[in-house]
Amino acid sequence: MSESFQQAIARSNKPLTRSKPEILQLNTGKLCNLTCVHCHVNAGPGRKEIMTDETIDHIIEWFAKTDIPTLDLTGGTPEMVPGFKHLVDTVRAFPQPREVMTRLNATIINEPGYEWIPEYHASHKITIIASMPCYSHENVNEQRGDGVFDSSISAFQKLNELGYGRDPELPMHFVYNPNGAFLPPEQEALKRDYKREMKAHFDIDFNDLYAITNMPIARFASYLKRNKKLDEYMQTLRDAFNPSTIDGLMCRNTINASWTGEVFDCDFNQMLKMGLKNGATQEPLMVWDINPETFGEIPIKIGNHCFGCTAGHGSSCGGSLE
Repeated sequence: MSESFQQAIARSNKPLTRSKPEILQLNTGKLCNLTCVHCHVNAGPGRKEIMTDETIDHIIEWFAKTDIPTLDLTGGTPEMVPGFKHLVDTVRAFPQPREVMTRLNATIINEPGYEWIPEYHASHKITIIASMPCYSHENVNEQRGDGVFDSSISAFQKLNELGYGRDPELPMHFVYNPNGAFLPPEQEALKRDYKREMKAHFDIDFNDLYAITNMPIARFASYLKRNKKLDEYMQTLRDAFNPSTIDGLMCRNTINASWTGEVFDCDFNQMLKMGLKNGATQEPLMVWDINPETFGEIPIKIGNHCFGCTAGHGSSCGGSLE
């Protein structure tokens, strides 16, 4: 029988426990203008699940009382949520400054009605983390859809013109996902390749590159099953288990919440409906019910998909872990 992630953690002699929360990550919903093969959210243009204004206000009220320094917005496409500007405007006005980052689907900039995004993000100094699975036209379109590469290049050039990737106050990072059932290459070497190719061919500058492993869940799991590669990919992840990545796992310092406000250990657990419970009622734990001082006492929920974060160089929303 294959080793479970729980067994691998026990064998490592490194306990997987929480540290002080440093990031509030909000998945604002499943609405997106793209339908990517690797998407763990199953996001797309027809999805209706988005964060309401009421939920946003509840979260803002709670967040203002904490000292969590970073708000990480993901989706879907966060900018497609009607309350996006209200959320960012309010958090940016907090007396205690917070970093706001958005996991931007850059092609949305070229969609009618979303032309406001570049200037708005620049004026609010929002950190941009943008998917760019490859510097190759063919690979990007295969993974994200026809026309996505050219649209992304156009969007990044617009962002560069405003200072993104060039002005130290306007960081723009790219995300690489493998175009298939294999692990990402070494992140620093890949970043050098990206920087060389993006500059030489498109005069595009960016700051960092995050190499993120494809998780064997949702749409990517369906792709693996269709191609009869799920078991093989899971074994690849198990064989590459790296105990030195455990200390950097994002579930340790991140509070993740869904579009309804329900709390999870990470966005992947969210898609698997592995939510945390309110100790008093055993109902789903909501963001606004969290006590940051005691949150660390709640055990982290794990499953075999977690091998995706500990394989090879490790993987998190901030890229490799070593």
